[in-house]
Amino acid sequence: MADNEPNWEWYRSFLQVLETGSLSAAGRALGLTQPTVGRHIDSLEAALGLKLFTRSFDGFAPTDAAQELRPYAAGIAATAAALRRAASSHGSGVRGTVRLTASEVIGVEVLPPILAALHSEHPELVIELMLSNRADDLLHREADIAVRMFQPVQEALVVKRVGGIELGLHAHERYLAARGMPNSMDALSRHAVIGFDHENAYIRRLQEKVPALSRDRFAFRADSDLAQLGAIRAGFGIGICQSALAARDKQLVRVLRSQFSLTMDTWIAMHEDLRASARCAVTFAALAAGLAAYIRAGDQG
Repeated sequence: MADNEPNWEWYRSFLQVLETGSLSAAGRALGLTQPTVGRHIDSLEAALGLKLFTRSFDGFAPTDAAQELRPYAAGIAATAAALRRAASSHGSGVRGTVRLTASEVIGVEVLPPILAALHSEHPELVIELMLSNRADDLLHREADIAVRMFQPVQEALVVKRVGGIELGLHAHERYLAARGMPNSMDALSRHAVIGFDHENAYIRRLQEKVPALSRDRFAFRADSDLAQLGAIRAGFGIGICQSALAARDKQLVRVLRSQFSLTMDTWIAMHEDLRASARCAVTFAALAAGLAAYIRAGDQG
């Protein structure tokens, strides 16, 4: 390995070439010229004493060494981004960038009005939102604050439970007008049911409790919760939806309320190192208050 320490820009170009498979595409993503990206890769290979890419018929193919280095380079990228967010917060008042992570439905359907109110109060606050439900986003510094539908158990986190979001079966009134209202879980076999495509541990437990919600009975299958919600709103059939979310749309009707109800715990977490950060503290508090209000609205629906 050469004595010169690799420049962060080299790692940045390395990650983009890994992602895109070509120097030109990486350059476009980074706002650099193709020769500049090529020089970064050459310099990184020389500094590490490794061959990171080989040319293939369709671009740059990563070597085994490149694949092994990928998570470390990604970690450097996450740390650099966290450093920039921390640096952006210095000055008077609440300012700077806060990076959030949340599941699809929460991030798209629930958080925007909460974040809009937060930004109205603190206009120098910049929000970055990542749709993800991975447990390790905070520890890898890929996000400052996470909204999770399970209790984060990793050490070094500040964690708060904000309540339980009820899930129920819902359908558009247009679908029910055409197909009728089921009067039992068994009657769902005569309806178009919306559900998952691939199983996971949570879904397997759900199927054990509610056999009527098995994959082979679904007329519409998608692993995206947003896609399932879209199908419910379009009148495709009956599916699981957050009750608080359905309460916002008078055309969505609760089905079999007394026979099907699940509660999804909702938690907010951030790395304990950010406890003293004003930008993170106000965002954490706003999320806690906003999500608690959202849950209460669902309870009253």
